[in-house]
Amino acid sequence: MSESREELCGLLPVFKPEGWTSFDVIAKLRGILHIRRLGHAGTLDPMATGVLPVFVGKATKACDILPDSDKVYEAGFRLGVSTDTQDITGKVLSECPEAVSEEQVLEALKAFRGEIMQLPPMYSAVKVGGKRLYELAREGKEAERLPRKITVYEAELKSYDPDTRQGSLIISCSKGTYIRTIIHDLGQALGCGGAMSSLCRVRAAGFDLEECYTMEQLAEMPPEEALRPLLTAFEGVAKARLDEKRTRLYKNGVKLSSAQIGLGRTYNRPVCILGSDGALLGIARIDSAEDEVRAVRNFY
Repeated sequence: MSESREELCGLLPVFKPEGWTSFDVIAKLRGILHIRRLGHAGTLDPMATGVLPVFVGKATKACDILPDSDKVYEAGFRLGVSTDTQDITGKVLSECPEAVSEEQVLEALKAFRGEIMQLPPMYSAVKVGGKRLYELAREGKEAERLPRKITVYEAELKSYDPDTRQGSLIISCSKGTYIRTIIHDLGQALGCGGAMSSLCRVRAAGFDLEECYTMEQLAEMPPEEALRPLLTAFEGVAKARLDEKRTRLYKNGVKLSSAQIGLGRTYNRPVCILGSDGALLGIARIDSAEDEVRAVRNFY
C-alpha cells in the first residue's frame, strides 16, 4: 500500500448498485483503491441504488458534519399491499383490491409535505434499548418507538398507472427520512396499503446522480481522477483563508481571534478555515465571549 494512497483526502461520488449494502461498497473500494480509511454518508438499503458519497482519508472526519444533509430520491411504489419491511422484499401482511385514482393519490400526498412526524420502521438501524430495531424485528419482536420530526421539501407524483396501482415519486427531504415509511403511510391514508418497489437516491452531499462513478469505472482509473476536494461539500459555508504565519499558528493549536480570520466577533455560523495554499484545514466557529476561533473538526 503506497504512502501516497494513504495520504489521499477527499470525496468520491459513487453509484451504489442494487443488492449491495453501503458497507459492501466500502469494503470493495478498500480493495480497489488500496486505502483503509474510508467512510460514507447516508446509508442505503440493499435494494436501493444511487448516490453514495464516500469519504477518503482524513475527509472521513467530516462524515457527520456536512452542511448539506438533505437528499433527493426517486421511489417506485405499489398500492394495495402492505409488508413487514414496508417494501416489496418483505413478508406480505395484507392486500386490498380497491381501485385508487391518480386524483386520490395527489390529494393524499399533500399531507406528506412540510414538517411532519414519522414513526421509524421496525426494519431500520434506529436503536431502542441498546439494540437495532431490525435485530428485534428479525426476532419477531415489536418495540415501542417515538415519532421523529422530518421535513419533506418536495413530494411529487412522477407517474401513476391506476390499472396496476403502481407509480413513482420524487421526494426531497431532510436527513433521517424513511422513504418507504412515507409510501407505507401514504397507502394507509388511501385505505389500501402501499409498499416501496424501488429506490434511487439522485442527490446527496451536493452530488447528483450524473456525477457518480460506478464500481467498474473506479476499478479502471486512478483514484485521483475521481476524487473531489473535501471543500466541495462545504460550498455554502463561509471561507477564511489564512496567510502562512497564521496557517502555522492554527495548525499548532494557537487560538486565533475573529479579526485574524477576517470575521466579526458575533459571527455565529460555521466557517471553513483554509491554509495559505487554499487547502481546507478545518471547520470552526467563533466563541464570541472569548473572541476565539474554535475548531469543530480539523483535517490536517
